Amino acid sequence: MVTARHEALHRLFQAEPSLLPRTLQILDIPFPDECEVTVINADLTEIVPVERRCDTLLDVRCPDGPYTMIIESQLEEDAAKGDAWAYYVSYLKAKYGHQVVLIVICQKPGTARWAREPKTIGLPGRPTSVLYPVVLGPDNVPAITDRSEAAKDVVLAAFSAITHGTSRRVNVILDALAAALDTIDSDHAGFLAEFTEVGLGDTKARRLWRELMSTKTYRYQSEFAQQLRAEGLAEGEAKSVLKVLEQRGVQVPDAVRERVMACTDTDLLDELLVRSLKVSSAEELFG
Repeated sequence: MVTARHEALHRLFQAEPSLLPRTLQILDIPFPDECEVTVINADLTEIVPVERRCDTLLDVRCPDGPYTMIIESQLEEDAAKGDAWAYYVSYLKAKYGHQVVLIVICQKPGTARWAREPKTIGLPGRPTSVLYPVVLGPDNVPAITDRSEAAKDVVLAAFSAITHGTSRRVNVILDALAAALDTIDSDHAGFLAEFTEVGLGDTKARRLWRELMSTKTYRYQSEFAQQLRAEGLAEGEAKSVLKVLEQRGVQVPDAVRERVMACTDTDLLDELLVRSLKVSSAEELFG
């Protein structure tokens, strides 16, 4: 099931494409900073009506040549994913002719270990194809707990916080991120604060983040946090939906704005928050 937490794990790479080389460098994978990253359509559906869609798809132009990068969020183990990932890689290699890299992002160490296992197709002991995903998880993404370190790369600090959403040290990570957000442009900081809220999902860390946002005062204080503190959860989440659309540059007609703000169903608002990360028009929220 697609959730806001799942979407945020990979969509941070859509919102902040410059994050890509820095996360690969975490794994000591040599990758140049001076590359151009473009988000491309992730729909892999063929003429035959079988819909296949990866999470995020990036076109990356580097000095050593072009790459097609698949970013997948994986919250739990899924035996069927090996076949799906193999399809994505082979299809995209044939379609674009570029080298294809599969990056899988996990929040749980066990899921990350499973994702790293080779996914084979063919005879036992003599596979036709072996897939080795590049996996980013809490066991290899640094836990950024120092405020000054977080301030040096705030986007990476936000990614660290989301990836370590189930870590026992998440409270320290969130504290460092909250302070670091106060060092950058308020609009950008507010957007990353919202993104962190979504990415933490239904976890203790999300509740900690909400508490931090509603009890502390920061220059960038997110509209969601202000609304949460002043007027309650439902209206705060409605504001968060609209804020994400605005940060993505999606125009919100008055009729849609009024409908979102009138919603008091927090489950529906969670669904709208997921959709707000990917719709191309505000009208699609309720489509």
